Amino acid sequence: MRYILCLSFVLIAGCDQIRSTKDRLFQKPPAESTIVDPDTGPAEEGPAVEPTEEASAEPVASNPGWEGSKSTIAGLGDPTKAGRWMETPIVSSEINGRIVARKTGASAYVTLVPSGGAPTSGSHLSLDAMRALLAPLDELVELDVYSN
Repeated sequence: MRYILCLSFVLIAGCDQIRSTKDRLFQKPPAESTIVDPDTGPAEEGPAVEPTEEASAEPVASNPGWEGSKSTIAGLGDPTKAGRWMETPIVSSEINGRIVARKTGASAYVTLVPSGGAPTSGSHLSLDAMRALLAPLDELVELDVYSN
């Protein structure tokens, strides 16, 4: 009886996570609403304005990532900083990414923060990221880093 009760709690918790993930994946963008004043009717539209070259230019990605993986060796960073992050010289601006421990295959999604060090220097992981990777806190970990 205890096992059934425990299993039901796990299944209920899992359903909530699946539902929230599904809602985010299949969420429709909000439709533009038009406000109509009942006394005056719909607002009159002015002359159409043609887009200029600046407005029609394609947007540039603000934080481009990279294809494939990059590798680094990381140790424990500042344990007083909260969150799941990795300070690394691999990135020049803050982006989201995924890290995978080569030894165990465990992975975690983290915020990649530029460290400002030399390109060949190592990286620092947050305490939360080290726990997510199931890595020992007193050892260096070989990682594969993937951009968003």
